[in-house]
Amino acid sequence: MLLYIHVPFCRTRCRYCAFHSVPLGKGVDAASSPQVRDYIDTLMLELAHWGDRYSGMSVHSVFFGGGTPSLLPPRIIGVLLDRLSRIFTLESKAEISLEANPESLRGGRAVPAYLAAGVNRLSIGIQSLDDSMLRMLGRPHRVQDSLHTVFAARESGCANISMDLIWGLPGQGVRQWLQNLKDAVRMGPDHISAYGLTLEEGTLLELDCREGRLSLPPERDQNIMFMEGAAFLESQGYLHYEISSFARMGYQCRHNLGYWEGMDYLGLGPSATSTMQGRRWTNPAGQQAWAARVHEGTLGQEAEELTPEVRVLELVMLRLRTARGLRLKTYRQMTGRDFLRDHQRLIHALHENGLIRIREGYLRLTRSGMLVSNSILSNLFERTEAVLRQPLPEGTGCRRTLQDTGPEIRPVRWPSA
Repeated sequence: MLLYIHVPFCRTRCRYCAFHSVPLGKGVDAASSPQVRDYIDTLMLELAHWGDRYSGMSVHSVFFGGGTPSLLPPRIIGVLLDRLSRIFTLESKAEISLEANPESLRGGRAVPAYLAAGVNRLSIGIQSLDDSMLRMLGRPHRVQDSLHTVFAARESGCANISMDLIWGLPGQGVRQWLQNLKDAVRMGPDHISAYGLTLEEGTLLELDCREGRLSLPPERDQNIMFMEGAAFLESQGYLHYEISSFARMGYQCRHNLGYWEGMDYLGLGPSATSTMQGRRWTNPAGQQAWAARVHEGTLGQEAEELTPEVRVLELVMLRLRTARGLRLKTYRQMTGRDFLRDHQRLIHALHENGLIRIREGYLRLTRSGMLVSNSILSNLFERTEAVLRQPLPEGTGCRRTLQDTGPEIRPVRWPSA
């Protein structure tokens, strides 16, 4: 299984962020914060709670996400990893990722300590290599901090460094984005996550754009940013293995791949989501509400049972995010149906427009298809949901493997990783 630990603390709240986080303030020492101490105590209890049910289960990867997990001292990360390794079976080559912001690793002195604690992959939230863009996003670091952090991490012996970057920012031009990528590649990361900006309702950045103080780049420019950015990264040796993910050979994020391949995952901390043994639940977002559930021992009691229909829909949605794509044989094994026949007209239209490719039993999105993936996946989701409620066509030679009725199905928002 995968283990996700949500650390809900940040120095300040970024202007585009809609994830659950608690701003501690710029001058607060996280190690001495009562909120952080209470969080750690509750997290230990939550680990013990799940240890009673899943003791000894093999853990493929651990991901400390947030928030800003690098606000926690290395000593605390080491204690958490030691505790979970006593409860579960942590694989000898497990991927242990820590999300970090450049300002929290300023000077690089903490990096060797995190590595000694057991972290073997750093995911650094750089977001932009332009100071004006960082100010607009409300990020607490500057470009110089990013340069120093990546250099210090490599000098400290970190062999797996990932960088997060955002394209399609208000006021950003194509040339500026491509220059960001060139500067990032010169820093030598092993993995780059390049996300298109999503304006989340209720954030300060969304409000600025809605009221006309800022405006997003034209759609044509955003299309060029994605297409030319992806082509450039591949020309530099980064495999485009998922819509927003690029990696040198052997450095794909194993934790994220586990999500996309449908592995079980256990989420710890406020707002964390879990999917274990056919059941899904989400912890309360507020720290007090989450702590109350932990102390009551009621976590997971309101879990949703995943129906066969949900499993099939998530197979389609998640596999088509990846460069490998959807294995058509797997769909047939799960449903008794032919995916190409079920979606014949749509598949033909997508293929004719160069948005999908079918090869060696897999259906995958082309790069052009990835550019409009939200539209394609939404369309496929609705059509597949309808198809799964229909009887099998005559002459398929297959038994109906899904129930004819079930609850209303909606897309899942996956944990941050």
